Amino acid sequence: MKLVVVGAAGRMGQTLIRVIRETEGTVLHAAIERVGSPFLGKDAGEVAGAGTAGVPITADPLQAFLDAEGVLDFTSPASSVDFAGLAAQARIVHVIGTTGCSAEDDAKIQAAARHARIIKSGNMSLGVNLLGVLAEQAARALPAAQWDIEVLEMHHKHKVDAPSGTALLLGEAAAAGRGIQLLANAVKVRDGHTGAREAGTIGFATLRGGSVVGDHSVLFAGEGELVTLSHSARDRSIFARGAVAAALWGRDRKPGHYDMLDVLGLKHRHPEEMTS
Repeated sequence: MKLVVVGAAGRMGQTLIRVIRETEGTVLHAAIERVGSPFLGKDAGEVAGAGTAGVPITADPLQAFLDAEGVLDFTSPASSVDFAGLAAQARIVHVIGTTGCSAEDDAKIQAAARHARIIKSGNMSLGVNLLGVLAEQAARALPAAQWDIEVLEMHHKHKVDAPSGTALLLGEAAAAGRGIQLLANAVKVRDGHTGAREAGTIGFATLRGGSVVGDHSVLFAGEGELVTLSHSARDRSIFARGAVAAALWGRDRKPGHYDMLDVLGLKHRHPEEMTS
C-alpha cells in the first residue's frame, strides 16, 4: 500500500516513516512538510533514521495524494482539514491522529468522508481503545449517584492541546456508559473556591512535563473505594503501528468516517446514540 506521511520531519512523522519501512505490505510513497521547512529536499528515510528511502521531502501534497493509496496525518487541526479535502478529491484513505480539532473542524472532516475513507481517533493504540471500552462498561455498571468519574492524563512538555485527545476519547466512553453528553457534563478547569463537586460530572486533570509519551487513567471514586483503569504509553511507535494498521484496514472499505474501534472490531456506541 502506497502511503504518504504528512508532517514527515516531526516526532510522529519520523516514527511513521520507520514503521512503514518495517511493515510488510506498505511502502513510503511520499513525505510532506510545510513550506519553508529546513528538511525540504532531504531524504525522508534518512531524516527518520531509517536509511535511504529514495523519497525526498516535499511541500506539495497534491501530486503525492493523487498517486497514493493512503495518508497518515498527525499534524494540526487546520492542516488535517486541508488534507481531508485533498484525500476526498483523491478518494483515498486518510488516517487522522491529530487532536485538538474543533466542532467546525470535525464537521469539515465528516464532509470529506463522503468521498474519502477517513479513520480518525484521539489515540491509535489497541491498549487505549480497549481501555475506552472498559471505561464505558465501568461507567454503565457504577451508579452515577454514588460514583464520581475523573480522567487524569500526562504528556510531554511540548504537547499544545489539553485535555489530550485520548483523555477526551476516554471521557466520551465514560459518558456513553452513563448515557449522557460529555460536552454538557465535563469539568476541565478547577480553580479557586469551586464548591462541592457536582454529581454526575466527568472531571479532567492535565499534567505536562518532560518527555512523557502519554499516561492516562480513568478513576471511579465511590464512598470508601477507588477503581482505577490505566494505560501507559512507553513508545510512540504504538500509535504509528496502529495508524498503519488502520490504513491497511481502510483500503477496501467504502468511503466513510471510521475510528479505531471500527478497525479493531470493538463494539461501541456513537455519540449520536446518547440520550441526553
